[in-house]
Amino acid sequence: MSNTAAKLARAQAGVKPLRYVARQPIFDREKKVFGYELLFRDDMENMFHGGDAEAASRSTLDSSLLVGLDVLCDGRRAFVNCTRDTLVRGMVTMLPSHATVAEILESVPVDDEVLAACQHLKEAGYMIALDDFVSDDPRHALADMADIIKVDLKLTTVEQRAELVKRYGPWRCRMLAEKVENNEEFTAALNQGFVYFQGYFLRRPEIVATRDVPANRLNYLRMLQMVSLPELDVPALEKLIKTEASICYRLLRYLNSAMFAFQSEIRSVRHGLSMLGEAEVRRWVRLVATVGAGQDKPSDLVLCALVRARFGELLSPLVPHGESDLFLLGLLSLIDAMLDMPMAEVLKRIPIDRATKDVLLAHPSPLRSIFQFILAHESGEWEATKSLAETLQLDPDIAAGYYWQAQQWARDVTSGG
Repeated sequence: MSNTAAKLARAQAGVKPLRYVARQPIFDREKKVFGYELLFRDDMENMFHGGDAEAASRSTLDSSLLVGLDVLCDGRRAFVNCTRDTLVRGMVTMLPSHATVAEILESVPVDDEVLAACQHLKEAGYMIALDDFVSDDPRHALADMADIIKVDLKLTTVEQRAELVKRYGPWRCRMLAEKVENNEEFTAALNQGFVYFQGYFLRRPEIVATRDVPANRLNYLRMLQMVSLPELDVPALEKLIKTEASICYRLLRYLNSAMFAFQSEIRSVRHGLSMLGEAEVRRWVRLVATVGAGQDKPSDLVLCALVRARFGELLSPLVPHGESDLFLLGLLSLIDAMLDMPMAEVLKRIPIDRATKDVLLAHPSPLRSIFQFILAHESGEWEATKSLAETLQLDPDIAAGYYWQAQQWARDVTSGG
């Protein structure tokens, strides 16, 4: 995309260039979201020059103030990376103490000024975390002030982790296991005494061969199946929706919101479906069925699927995707984890296009680059984001703005009850 075309697209979309933002969830022992580690960069031009941790830390603080931690972290704690300069100059105190964890990077030297800054943060009510802590860590002098010690599974052995837990937890600090990639690693860390967990272990289900799919989850699958058929059977869909009280409630609440401002109140499912129109019915059912499928799962799982869906939808006018629905792609990308079923089994029951099915099954697909771009934004893999933006001929600033809009939209959708 040329600079002129990019400016025109930005003007047409009404999107201001925003900072690049990603967040990585941190879970407790019940797999509930405790907080998010925030990852920011100002733009694609300065994010690769020298790996400037100071600039990244300042950008995080600045962006957190600009956007608001309540939006970024959905009411959970924000883990903010801190360099020596960030600590000594008291920049963290610009953020509210009740919502902020000062995460001290492994590169921070422990000197008198750093010790004094950490003591000040503790007295002001901030939590302190030590990042990438290892055996014989030079920051051991800060351990007495730390609330959380983060241990990277890739940088330590099982024996070293056991020694760290014995030495620092549970009475001194809460131990956090990083880079937890699967349920086996989660269970092992759990058994070792870790309290918090960070990684992609919740992104894929732990399949039990004899497990039956609960009836209400089958209903969500049936709804997704119905709205994916070429011909929409409205009476059958109405009947299925009526079996799920929560979905009936969401439909009526949605239609009676200020978004539609209908002259008379919508009181029945049939009336509501007729007022929506076929295209909107398909979109709405896909949305609420996905939210319903993940209702007893960690909140980040549903939120993540919604962000992916909306981001894909916003990118649709800018990238080639054939007949595929990028909103549906994002929604279904975590449906296996929500239903505790292999993705291949889920997709057998939902008639979707070949390109979407292939990318969800990790097969070659024309949508592969688009999906990778969505995932790179989500995880803060900025170098991959830059490379994929070039491949897709996307303006990175426009995409960053759309990703932020997607996060706001997903939070609004899930906060309505």
